[in-house]
Amino acid sequence: MSTVLTLTPAETSTAPARQSWQAIFALARFESRKLLLRIPVLFMLAAYVAWIVWRTKGAWYGYPALQDVDRETQTGPLLVGFAVLLCVNQAVLRSRRHDTERLFGVVALEPWRRTAAHALSILPVTGLVALGVAAQFGWQAVKSTAVGNGSVGELLVGPLCVLLCGAIGLLMARLVPKPFAIPVAAVLLLVMSVLAPVSFGGGGASTWLTPVVGVASTKTIPSDLIGRPAVSHSLYLTGLALALALLAVLISKGRTKTSTAVLAGSLAGAVALGMVGGIGQAAGVPSETVAARTVATLTPQKVESCVRHGRSTYCAFPEWGPRTATWADVTDHVQSLAGGTAQTQKLLVRQRVEARYGMDGDGAIDPSTAPNQVTVRTMWGGPRTPEFSAAVASVLVLGNEKAGGDVCDGRMVTIMWLALGWTSDPVTELRAVRLSDTVTGSSVVLSPTNGMTMTAGQTSVVRELLAAGPSTVTPKVKAHWAELTSPKVTTAKVAQLLGVKAPGGADKCE
Repeated sequence: MSTVLTLTPAETSTAPARQSWQAIFALARFESRKLLLRIPVLFMLAAYVAWIVWRTKGAWYGYPALQDVDRETQTGPLLVGFAVLLCVNQAVLRSRRHDTERLFGVVALEPWRRTAAHALSILPVTGLVALGVAAQFGWQAVKSTAVGNGSVGELLVGPLCVLLCGAIGLLMARLVPKPFAIPVAAVLLLVMSVLAPVSFGGGGASTWLTPVVGVASTKTIPSDLIGRPAVSHSLYLTGLALALALLAVLISKGRTKTSTAVLAGSLAGAVALGMVGGIGQAAGVPSETVAARTVATLTPQKVESCVRHGRSTYCAFPEWGPRTATWADVTDHVQSLAGGTAQTQKLLVRQRVEARYGMDGDGAIDPSTAPNQVTVRTMWGGPRTPEFSAAVASVLVLGNEKAGGDVCDGRMVTIMWLALGWTSDPVTELRAVRLSDTVTGSSVVLSPTNGMTMTAGQTSVVRELLAAGPSTVTPKVKAHWAELTSPKVTTAKVAQLLGVKAPGGADKCE
């Protein structure tokens, strides 16, 4: 038997007639099943599912914007990708490790066909990751509070990263069939995926050469203003993955002239596809998008739609139209605690965002000087709700948003009472709306535009009012509204009028 093995040629250059694509697909099915059952792949698939649940369960405080959700699906699949890179490489080198390479010289498939089968074996695990991406995106998309539109190009990045990792493992097995090759390749891929985008600074053409391209800002802008070349990037990743896999097949032995010509042509097509994507993603933001960003930032009234809820008017970018009723609910609650003309004051609530820098910066929005106009941001839920509530309250007390940045007298107590007094857990909301995340001492109160200053004494008075509850405090606020909103009122006077302990010392902005 050993003599037969020795005499058997290790490699054949002529393909027996019985070899066929059916044999390749049969081997691909076997390798696919084996790949899916490998412990590293199973472990990373489980970790990927846990990552989806962890990232999605409380994301966006229950108010997702789908143009942000699609990008959130991209980093998790890298977990699976690294496992696929390792296991595909090991599968290709299995015959080399077990010294069974010579046996394959007498069976149906030449090396290039076996490489093709290993390449096809990556597809099932890529499909599983695609299902994970669909589940993660769909989880947010079916919520009644979801707004905006996702990008197919962004959603394809995760599965394509897994495909790319498998192709790298395949090629490395043919180019450098050594144990140290895969750890080195994994580290290089990790650097490209995580560290390189930071080094490149984001936004440049070189940034888009990496598999996953994050964003520098945390804000949400309308989906048609994002300007990310997501479709071109998907083409680039597809072409790159196909080119690496085809190159691995092409450099494998046992090819006929016909198969070499077909593989070379396919490789040229994959390279062309990658170049089309690469050129497209390097083109930068279209001039039309840049112009639209400027309009949305400086003159949003030209692109927004307005609806009326109760006394007030709410203007929003088209994708945020369904949320105007939620904003109106907050406005009505704040006005229900106010007195004088403020409880029936007509307001104009306008959505505003700094979109001129796209997703590459978090620019601040200047407060509006227009009377009775309130800014609402593109993000909602969590701390964003008391921030908007504080903005409504400051406009009702001070007349416009701009004045909120200068107030440091007793009116700040009235503002914070209106902003939080109607909520079910006002102390928690007080903590959420302050920059310091505290309910004692001085701090900055966050709002959609400029922040407001809250002294330690004002914080103490507000906390006592919140503890007393709306049934006790609201009648006093309505009865003393004119005094509480006077520019000369002190915090001590407000405390006296509302029946709580007055702080020591005079008001002073801190």
